Amino acid sequence: VQLQASGGGLVQAGGSLRLSCAASGRTFSSNAMGWFRQAPGKEREFVAAISWSGGRTYYADSVKGRFTISRDNAKNTVSLQLNSLKPEDTAVYYCAAAARMTNPTTRISAYDVWGQGTLVTVSS
Repeated sequence: VQLQASGGGLVQAGGSLRLSCAASGRTFSSNAMGWFRQAPGKEREFVAAISWSGGRTYYADSVKGRFTISRDNAKNTVSLQLNSLKPEDTAVYYCAAAARMTNPTTRISAYDVWGQGTLVTVSS
């Protein structure tokens, strides 16, 4: 069972990226999924989460209105659209699955399957 994140890269401030996370080994269509990020020297922090159906989403205040999380259960993928990027968004972004939950949560401890991370670098 693994999650594979992709889509990171170098972008100028104000630009956009789309991160994708593909699951293999099992389906997470009944589970909440989330994105977290970790900047150098900082703790991993919550970014966004989505319910099993996609009908409910949560966002960190710092990304609300700029980032959009979505999922395609038929393809077993979850995505994060990053718009209006700022230098402070620079971090390694991780997707994660909460295998015991259907509704989204900001609690990092609820997520028990993690991807390897993809680096997003925003230049000023």
